[in-house]
Amino acid sequence: MKLRSFSFRRAVPDDIAALKNLYHATVLTINRRDYSKTEVADWASCGDDLCRWKELIETLYFIVAESPRSQIVGFSSINQQGHLHSMFVHKDFQGKGIATMLLDEIERYAKESGIEKITSDVSITARPFFERRNYSVEAQQKRRANQLYLTNFLMTKTIDKI
Repeated sequence: MKLRSFSFRRAVPDDIAALKNLYHATVLTINRRDYSKTEVADWASCGDDLCRWKELIETLYFIVAESPRSQIVGFSSINQQGHLHSMFVHKDFQGKGIATMLLDEIERYAKESGIEKITSDVSITARPFFERRNYSVEAQQKRRANQLYLTNFLMTKTIDKI
């Protein structure tokens, strides 16, 4: 499937079930490369609260990537302060340029919104992707998922003004 076959749009509450399932499957499968089974199970459980998904969709710039068949294959979100809250690509659609497309749109939005710096708490798994996109590691940290504290990285990127 070619990158241009995918499209993106703002998330809506009707997407919550698909977002939750994508998040769960991706964390439990892809992030298992860098985190223990117990850690990914704890992390995946953070996506169980449907009310939290609704709140995120309503308060963040929250976008989804869709396949030509309208399947949600990725999502990303950022707040007005420039904190990249999420970036996940469906476990079966890894390596197809979807994360690049999503991050391009997030960075475009940030630039147009006057956000000068994007920050994010990036997993061990996602760190190489963000480094290729010129994000810098500010600190290695332990952040609470649900019950456990997992290693991740505070990463930043300065956004050029329009």
